Amino acid sequence: MNTALVIEDVRLTPILVADPPLLNTQGVHQPYTPRLIVEVVTRGGATGVGETYGDGAYLEPARSLAEALPGRTVTDLNGLFASAEEACGASRPADGGGGDRTGRRVDDRVDAGGLRGVRNAEKIRLSVASAFEVACLDALGKTLGLPVHALLGGKVRDAVEYSAYLFYRWADHPVPGEHDDWGAALDPAGVVAQARRFADTHGFGSFKLKGGVFEPDREIAAIRALAEAFPDRPLRLDPNGAWSVPTSLYVADRLKGVLEYLEDPTSGTDGMAAVSAGTDVPLATNMCVTTLAEVPEAFARDAVQIVLSDHHYWGGLHRTRELAGICRTFGVGLSMHSNTHLGISLAAMTQVAATVPDLAYACDSHYPWQTEDVITERHTFTGGRLTVSDAPGLGVELDRDRLAALHRRWLEDDGTYRERDDAAAMRAADPSWTTPAVPRW
Repeated sequence: MNTALVIEDVRLTPILVADPPLLNTQGVHQPYTPRLIVEVVTRGGATGVGETYGDGAYLEPARSLAEALPGRTVTDLNGLFASAEEACGASRPADGGGGDRTGRRVDDRVDAGGLRGVRNAEKIRLSVASAFEVACLDALGKTLGLPVHALLGGKVRDAVEYSAYLFYRWADHPVPGEHDDWGAALDPAGVVAQARRFADTHGFGSFKLKGGVFEPDREIAAIRALAEAFPDRPLRLDPNGAWSVPTSLYVADRLKGVLEYLEDPTSGTDGMAAVSAGTDVPLATNMCVTTLAEVPEAFARDAVQIVLSDHHYWGGLHRTRELAGICRTFGVGLSMHSNTHLGISLAAMTQVAATVPDLAYACDSHYPWQTEDVITERHTFTGGRLTVSDAPGLGVELDRDRLAALHRRWLEDDGTYRERDDAAAMRAADPSWTTPAVPRW
């Protein structure tokens, strides 16, 4: 055994990061959102970093897993996932209804942290393990002097394309938070102005609008305004399952030839299969196909034509590559979903995206919306792309002063923001707001 690769210590730092008042079908982003930073320290002196969701459901199993890893090596990723399964056993929600098709208990809440369907034990386990896997790969790369992409088989591209992530939004939060200069975007003109700023600042050449906020005709108008302002640019619309099957087909018909793809217009494999059967507009998902158990039925029924992977909830970078192979086998397209992530996660996304030969669509990223980070040098998009780092590991380093400041914010919070809850944030502006039942339209 190479003792330099043995894990000496694991450090967990929950933080709260400023988030703008971005609207979605659940409500609005809170002023601050929880993230968890994982550090894996080896006996050889390398420190690898990872990042994932920071809500309480993830912290408890993360602590258990952190206690189990010292003495293991950063190369033992199979052992890591075995330990994660043990660590997350106690994290399965005790309330909620019924079980999923694998018999696991499920929580009856939509996971607002990613708007990716109901939360269950497997999703929690993989989301926790993903941060540890990335940290182990980062530490291994730093020890060997190799970039993470070399540990995943080598890069097939030198830069990864990203898409501008557009949101309906307010100018400010209804409660105290961090102010930015973006202003409100609540109509087609506001959405187009937002897109122009993204294009001018970062060079993005494709655009995705988070929908499900207003009635469908208003969102159709926004997409058509984008198409007029940016002719021949790829456009996407994602209402997070807010529409019925008939409404989804109505929107698809109105936007046929305009959209690159329509993402999760309705909920569940049954609904997506019904929409797919009634339109030629490609359907993408990060909601109805989020675990391997959901792949066979969705692919067999042609419910989706594009899967939006997210290494956080698929379980890391190796499993993202496994998913890419499955999609390639069945002729299903692949791209990447984004959550409210920081620079560590964006570095990990870029490293694994560089190794996937058939990544046919620009990846999503919230990163330009995030004004705070925990790395020493922020990522810079050029022409809508990120250059793939060839530095050892992920190619990022922690800014420990900033990490400490964001952790202090978490420590000083009274619990209001330690759980992401977009509906609760919306109630600050509208006390009568409840989480909308789907379909909304």
